[in-house]
Amino acid sequence: MKRTFARVTGVISLSLFMIASAAWAQQPSRLRGTIEAVDGPMLTVKERAGTMLKVKMADNVAIRAVVKMSMADIKAGSYVGVTGMPQPDGSQKALEVHIFPEPMRGTGEGHRPWDLQPSSTMTNANVETTVASTDGQVLMMKYKDGEKKVIVPPTTPIVTYAPASKDEVKPGLTVFINNPTKKEDGSYEAAAITISRGDVKPPM
Repeated sequence: MKRTFARVTGVISLSLFMIASAAWAQQPSRLRGTIEAVDGPMLTVKERAGTMLKVKMADNVAIRAVVKMSMADIKAGSYVGVTGMPQPDGSQKALEVHIFPEPMRGTGEGHRPWDLQPSSTMTNANVETTVASTDGQVLMMKYKDGEKKVIVPPTTPIVTYAPASKDEVKPGLTVFINNPTKKEDGSYEAAAITISRGDVKPPM
């Protein structure tokens, strides 16, 4: 009887651990929202679903602002990131484009699922060619494991990153945080954050 109870207890404990682990694994890998309050390094962020989250900026946090750019700023040799939607012909239709400054070349290189919209993707790659088409500008992008054809409609937001300081981090700004670390108390810690500047918001 004692052995049976011990086995049952062990199974229950293991199940609870697996449930907790699954819940932990489902933590968001990207946070998007609006800064509601700033208390030293601690931010209160209202994420896009409406939940209030506590996010601590790391001591050496990298802070970047987004600055508006145009299609004319994207040339052969530019290293860019494109959030896109897969098209029936295998190409990607851009939802946004961010141009990486030269020191950030190589960041996140490749093609992967993204969560800006259902079924969206992210492609970080070098622009091989850019040509005009009836649907917008066409980028041929190449990364180490492949290449993608990307159509950029005229209305697609295009931005780049600019250095920012902690003094710029204020309530009301839109914020994007990639891969925050979740703490046991439910808060997050961010090694890098991207903030809006003026009326230009992080579109990614």
